[in-house]
Amino acid sequence: MSDAALLDDAAERARLDPGGMGAAVAGLPDQCRAAWSEAQALDLPEDYREIDRIVVLGMGGSAIAGDVFRLLLARESAVPVLNHRHYDAPPYVDGRTLVVAASFSGNTEETRSAFEGVLGGPSKKLALTTGGKLLTTARANGVPAFVFRYEGEPRSAFGYGLMPLLAVGDKLGLMQGVGADVEEALSAMEALRSRIGEDVPLSDNASKQLAAKLAGRLPVVYGAELLTEVAHRWKTQINESSKLWAFYEQLPEANHNAIVSFELPPEVARLVFVVYLRSPDFHRRVGMHYEFSQRLLGEAGVDFQEVVAEGRSGLAQAMTSVQFGDYVSWYLALLTGVDPTPTTPIEKLRAWLARQDA
Repeated sequence: MSDAALLDDAAERARLDPGGMGAAVAGLPDQCRAAWSEAQALDLPEDYREIDRIVVLGMGGSAIAGDVFRLLLARESAVPVLNHRHYDAPPYVDGRTLVVAASFSGNTEETRSAFEGVLGGPSKKLALTTGGKLLTTARANGVPAFVFRYEGEPRSAFGYGLMPLLAVGDKLGLMQGVGADVEEALSAMEALRSRIGEDVPLSDNASKQLAAKLAGRLPVVYGAELLTEVAHRWKTQINESSKLWAFYEQLPEANHNAIVSFELPPEVARLVFVVYLRSPDFHRRVGMHYEFSQRLLGEAGVDFQEVVAEGRSGLAQAMTSVQFGDYVSWYLALLTGVDPTPTTPIEKLRAWLARQDA
């Protein structure tokens, strides 16, 4: 079956996607709208404004929103966001630290362990979750919690990961004009969905076309500045939804190491396909790094393509780039012939870890 026949056939898409990942991908703008609205009710103590840093505890799909939030906040606030993916609580947490524990299920053991490690200390604390042991612990210790409902995979709840963090930044006076940026981002995402959604044929659909190019290849996604963590999101979505190896790189850092390896080994160079995520707002010299890197890839015979972020605000550019990648990972799963929803090895890991404590 041709790529167009497969990707453009609604019945075939439904057969290959019994878990409904396509509907989750298409619903991201609506999810973000609902999450932003719900997060307006989040009530934080007044002394939460007295902070020098924010630490986000999280893993996997619950952590990536913290990564994007870190880069968005860094554009306008002196308060840094530190993302923590470990069992032990970070030693630098103090009374002027806001610790945000983010776990979709509320049972992520690394996040719960780190959260429990800060409970006895003076830091400000907040939990973001659907429930589980994290919520039980938070409520038992008087910790504010943003509790949401979402039926689906943790990685599909990106809106419920990022929007509450943006609301925190807004409520604590760390960000300005967040509401307007959210509205602009939602409009940009809805416009993009109308051009790359499942009912748009491959002949007119840039996301389907890129997925077809990536089929049977080794994807490497490059990003810079704000889009660095969006490239990270692309990598993990391809891993989890498409069930494929994928990697990501950051520019200009990659031009101080990765460019040396473009040509060798030749069998790998022929297999690789590089996706460059680009913003029209990048520093001028960063754009030069893109140009030089692409020149070397061309000389090495490595295929590549750019995906340009859309929208005025940084948030809109990040979200449209995330959305484009989520569609690519879904279309790529269909082309690969795998069910995009389950993450069986992760479930096996959790079961194995649980047995070690038995």
